Amino acid sequence: MLKGKNAIITGTRRGIGRAAVETFASFGANIWACARKQDDTFEEDMRQISDRYSVSIWPVYFDVTDGGQIKEAVQSIRKQKASIDVLVNMVGIVEDSTAFLMTSIDKMKHLFDTNFFAATLLTQYVSRLMARQSCGSIVNIASIAGLDGEPAQYEYATSKAAIVGATKHLARELASSNIRVNAVAPGMVETEMGAKIEKNLRDHMLNKVIMKRMGKPAEIANTVAFLASDYASYMTGQIIRVDGGM
Repeated sequence: MLKGKNAIITGTRRGIGRAAVETFASFGANIWACARKQDDTFEEDMRQISDRYSVSIWPVYFDVTDGGQIKEAVQSIRKQKASIDVLVNMVGIVEDSTAFLMTSIDKMKHLFDTNFFAATLLTQYVSRLMARQSCGSIVNIASIAGLDGEPAQYEYATSKAAIVGATKHLARELASSNIRVNAVAPGMVETEMGAKIEKNLRDHMLNKVIMKRMGKPAEIANTVAFLASDYASYMTGQIIRVDGGM
């Protein structure tokens, strides 16, 4: 499904990002696997996936809240003189649950820097390169919180709502360059982030899920891979819920 394509994926150390690396590799993609800091265990994990599926995986390190590091990372990728066919903006954080009235603006800004502005800046740099190729697929990770307002605190829900709006806008703006922009909105997923949701809220949300279970990272990654592929060639500006039925 992705054979011969080259993809940039952020947040690949664990969770859905790690699952996306394995899924993309299984479908034949070469991957720039982005993480914050160099780590031997991470590099060995990426090497094993690379060997398992006979694809190339290049670890790339940068802090998504540092614009200079993002620019340097994209420049290093560009120097490889390979096409950039896919960008997956996977990285995201959730803070400890706090009521809106008790949350500082600085805390909100920090979360937006990671969940929204980092993806915005990376997309700006990469889409310029895609425009020169006249093709590309960008997949953002939103959340049902950005669509429904729950589960999660104010700043997380609003940061993901911003991703939804950005996806729909960029789909229109970049269509003339043959760049598709879509997003996946996961529901409750078995990740470290999902584990941070307060138990009562988690139980409340799971009661709403038709399938009565949390999703697995690979189930989200499969949808990301589909949107990145040519099988979704007539899809852009879409927000695909993967939530077990809510």
